[in-house]
Amino acid sequence: MNIVLHQPEIPSNTGNIGRTCVATGTHLHLIEPLGFSLNEKALKRAGMDYWHELDVTTYINYRDFLDKNPAIEKGSAHLFFATTKAHNTYCDVAYSPDDYIMFGKESAGIPEEILIEHEDDCIRIPMLKDTRSLNLSNSVCVCLYEALRQNDFADLTKEGALHHLKWRS
Repeated sequence: MNIVLHQPEIPSNTGNIGRTCVATGTHLHLIEPLGFSLNEKALKRAGMDYWHELDVTTYINYRDFLDKNPAIEKGSAHLFFATTKAHNTYCDVAYSPDDYIMFGKESAGIPEEILIEHEDDCIRIPMLKDTRSLNLSNSVCVCLYEALRQNDFADLTKEGALHHLKWRS
């Protein structure tokens, strides 16, 4: 899977998302401008000691992202757009292992100029109508884990183990 952050602003959110990407083998794509430096302490602290393991690519803008990910325009990978304005929920669509899910910046989301061109590819997380949005890193987790679930959590550990004791069964 691929997570795309369009102009993220808060380093701790991106750090948390980076840690989730490492834990799930997900590629993180960052579209500039970023609201922080990639060597910022808050970014690394949120990502903890996983940041060096992160598969991350940065792009100068949305067009650069599309140009460098030709599978999207060829149709061999799908790009979904997470927005509170979508008709479909994140559970209404079918995800393939090579798909991309884009999230916008914390203060404004994905620009409507991008969304308007992809109405059927927009997804949302249901919430009460007076709620503006969820935290970005939480939203990424909700959508990413649904995509992974639909693909049977491919390559992820499906069974937990205790550190010192053993489960009875």
